[in-house]
Amino acid sequence: MSHIPYTICRSGTYYYNRRVPKHAVKAYGLFIRQALSKCPEEAEAYAKRLGDVLEGSWSRTTERVQPVDIPSVLASFKPRSFVLSEIAQEYLTLRDIDQKPPTVALSGFISLAGDRDVSEYTREDAKLFVRHLEMRGNKTATIRRRINSLSAILNYAYAELDLDKRNPFSRLIIKAEGEDSHKRGTFTNEQLKQGYEKALGSGSQIKLLMPLLGETGCRLAEIVGLRLEDIDLENDLIHIRPNSARRLKTRNSQRTLPLVGYAKLAMEKALTHSDDQYLFPRYIKNGVCKADHASAALGKWLKKDFDGLTAHCLRHTFRDRLRAVECPLDLIDQIGGWKSVSSIGNSYGKGYSIRKIKKFIEGIRLQDTNTEGDQQNT
Repeated sequence: MSHIPYTICRSGTYYYNRRVPKHAVKAYGLFIRQALSKCPEEAEAYAKRLGDVLEGSWSRTTERVQPVDIPSVLASFKPRSFVLSEIAQEYLTLRDIDQKPPTVALSGFISLAGDRDVSEYTREDAKLFVRHLEMRGNKTATIRRRINSLSAILNYAYAELDLDKRNPFSRLIIKAEGEDSHKRGTFTNEQLKQGYEKALGSGSQIKLLMPLLGETGCRLAEIVGLRLEDIDLENDLIHIRPNSARRLKTRNSQRTLPLVGYAKLAMEKALTHSDDQYLFPRYIKNGVCKADHASAALGKWLKKDFDGLTAHCLRHTFRDRLRAVECPLDLIDQIGGWKSVSSIGNSYGKGYSIRKIKKFIEGIRLQDTNTEGDQQNT
């Protein structure tokens, strides 16, 4: 016998075992017996699914019963897992987002609270995670991001598994939240030009990232993960789009940008270091873009030569430069691949043309040495 309805257990294997109603005997025979699983939880899920399908098949007694393909029903059905790591993987597979932040949050939380049934986690587990991050010296903004990642995973789990449970990560208070933040620094035009000239003359591909980032406003991974097919030097364009080596941060991140001034010069030099697929092959390992490695290498140089400024400061500087030439806010968001929050209408239509984008990027262009020389000769 078995504790699972309509099943029996023989030699460790659970079987669906059920007498067929008289009006359905012609379609199914007197009994239905079908192997399910050795795992009782899986067997219970399979038995419930099969029972629902069969009852739907023979519920109408006045009509001819159409038999279902029982092996196909079981083969196409996968019992839902209640374990956090498995349902988190399901969530991340479905969502088109950068998987690193939620993956880091998940691994840290599981190392403290264990990989358990999602219904078992409590408010104390969530508070323990926050205290752990505080003791490790994480910024409050980082703690909030990790809480939000875990909260989203659990919200998905509760909805999919039809669990009536309060999310333990909802409305968590972080002590002194925001008080440890500081405004990220920006580069002056003189610093940018100095860095660009040094990068172009250095023979170092990693230093070429400075003008490529500084004059396009791109995120570091967007440039480091460029495939050669994303680069159109004939028309001085780059296409920021996802590929097998790296995702994009948001849906708004997919865009086309012009290569102007120092960015074009840097791209031409960077291409001499490329292989037949990627612009920065040294940072593509086993088919995965290792942007963190590139960030560390570039950051070491920038922090030393520019008083602690980082690669991300280039992106903040780029946004300020566009503001200074009165570039419309929604166009700034489109150029940088930022999610626009200024108006819901910004998501409608095709956005600004590449011609309009180039006009404003030309408006903040820093004149490179070769260009200055050409102008003087004319």
